[in-house]
Amino acid sequence: MPVPLAANGGPALRVGGLTPLTTIDFPGRLAAVVYCQGCPWRCGYCHNPELLDATAPAAVPWPQVRAFLDTRRGLLDGVVFSGGEPTLQAALPAALAEVRAMGFQTALHTGGMYPERLASLLPLLDWVGLDIKGPLNASGAFDAITRTPGSGARTLDALRLLLASGVACECRTTWHAGLFGVEALLELADTLASEGVAHWALQECRAPGAAAWGLTAQQTARLGERFASFAVRRG
Repeated sequence: MPVPLAANGGPALRVGGLTPLTTIDFPGRLAAVVYCQGCPWRCGYCHNPELLDATAPAAVPWPQVRAFLDTRRGLLDGVVFSGGEPTLQAALPAALAEVRAMGFQTALHTGGMYPERLASLLPLLDWVGLDIKGPLNASGAFDAITRTPGSGARTLDALRLLLASGVACECRTTWHAGLFGVEALLELADTLASEGVAHWALQECRAPGAAAWGLTAQQTARLGERFASFAVRRG
């Protein structure tokens, strides 16, 4: 079977799924979500485990995605590239360029595992949601969550590149006390604020067997007091 090609003649993005409309994945915009196949990390609470296998064939051919987006010109504001991990794929820059040429704004959801690739993509992006999996220190909790040595250091590098770029962004952390404790969560908030993060969202882990939420109102208030915006997303 021929390999699908992008408009520039290179290999097309491998798409694992498509959400035609979202109001929550790209702040302030009506958007579609393109789910990219493949991720090198193995977080136990992964919300899209069917997207982990980087060798899986595309569920939705890229030309079909382009054709769909063509019908949504003037109806959607933007397109979100999520995953999986979109920056895993070499075809992502061309896909972003195609979408922008169609008149859409672009957003990226990433774990920051490839800082250099993220840096090259930033000129093609209007907004980034960066997942911060755990404490950005030497405790090892971050790498334990991703099951990948060195992942915490890579995400910290990605965070600094993102903040220096001026591209609008939000950091998001999925948490329950079995991943790391409340004190470590408070330390993470301090770290993010000291790095210059303005927008942070704390998301409840809903994986089977996840520890109870366990944050008091006082602790929640303390977490958010150093950010321009702080959201708690539960359920």
